[in-house]
Amino acid sequence: MNHEHSWHSMTPSGQGTVMLNIGAGIGALIINTPGGMHGREIEVSPVEDPTRRTHAAVRARYVWGGVCFSVVLDSLPEGRYTVWDNPVTPLGEIDVPGGAVAEFTWPMASVPV
Repeated sequence: MNHEHSWHSMTPSGQGTVMLNIGAGIGALIINTPGGMHGREIEVSPVEDPTRRTHAAVRARYVWGGVCFSVVLDSLPEGRYTVWDNPVTPLGEIDVPGGAVAEFTWPMASVPV
């Protein structure tokens, strides 16, 4: 598999700076991760087509009471998605509903040391 990756700014996002493109048949996915994953690219793909991947980097996001680390993917056609641990190892699956946001929590056991 050949994946092209673009570079992302790793500066933290401020409160209220994320806009999501969601609506009829289109949803979003937030993947919450430990802080040690800051900067790591995470890929997702439709379960039925693992070669059609999209990715984003883990970023610090300042929220009421502190900071969290997450990936935000929007404009996803509703359906079931695979979250990839690395290019060849699936980590889990999640349903992304149209017009809404799904959340996936990265398992602590899969965090690199």
